[in-house]
Amino acid sequence: MGVLRIGHANICVMDIKAAVNHYETVLGMKKTHVDQEGNVYLKCWDEWDKYSLILTPSDQAGLKHIAYKVEHDSDLDLFQQRIESYGITTDMLPSGELPAMGRMIRFNIPSGHEIRLYAEKECVGTEVGSRNPDPWPDNIRGAGVKWLDHIALVCELNPELGINHVADNVKFFMTCLDFYMSEQGLIGPDASIQAVAFLFRATKPHDIAFLPGPRAGVHHISFFLDSWHDVLKAADVMAKNKVKIDLAPTRHGITRGETVYFFDPSGNRNETFAGLGYLAQPDRPINTWTEDSLWRGILFHTGEPYPAFTEVYT
Repeated sequence: MGVLRIGHANICVMDIKAAVNHYETVLGMKKTHVDQEGNVYLKCWDEWDKYSLILTPSDQAGLKHIAYKVEHDSDLDLFQQRIESYGITTDMLPSGELPAMGRMIRFNIPSGHEIRLYAEKECVGTEVGSRNPDPWPDNIRGAGVKWLDHIALVCELNPELGINHVADNVKFFMTCLDFYMSEQGLIGPDASIQAVAFLFRATKPHDIAFLPGPRAGVHHISFFLDSWHDVLKAADVMAKNKVKIDLAPTRHGITRGETVYFFDPSGNRNETFAGLGYLAQPDRPINTWTEDSLWRGILFHTGEPYPAFTEVYT
């Protein structure tokens, strides 16, 4: 029984045509399905499931839900019991609720974000196949992202009111979903407030991150690239396509990732992320960042505050 990995993210976009062009032309994803409601489904070239991103037409940008894949369909019943016992209400959605998918558990975590767990999604194979595959396909577009890597959620943090949904989410994910913590940031006079947390399930530094803010939202969705050179190329692709870059290519201290941040046409922040950083394991000591070094954790090269990076999100 266990969560394997992130399965997909469903985000809201205000101009579906511009959004599809962005994710296809700039990131290099491929459209795999359009449903009757106008939702568009896309995948990256090295993903084998039918889609990892759902674009939903809306009058406001932001996140609808995140889905994580579990190992066996029977795990869903066990997770539902565990989550309900924790005190969180769940719904079991039937097979076919989303295209090419089996049944799903739907619930809201303490911060209010909607999470879904599922076991079955149609496997369509990677762009290079699984039999004597080439290392990369000949039809790569744009940045050529390989897979949806992780998501960072903004969670309400107000110590004066006793609200800390970062810590609440951490407790839930570690207790109910068996996630492990790789990194955290502590603030306050006695470093007692957990303001930042990075959690993982397998061997990469994070599958989900929780960041603080005055209201719940999504900070970014991240797509994986192989190397620093690929991150630089991704920035070139963005510049060529007049994409608004939020944070030029740099390195994080947290996770050691190589990164560039940018926005889709609706204002949803994207990241292309390279470098596995380190081998995350359940018994690896947790990296802890103190309040005076948090900006060095975010922007390792300068360590200088860039408030818009934390204050702007959807």
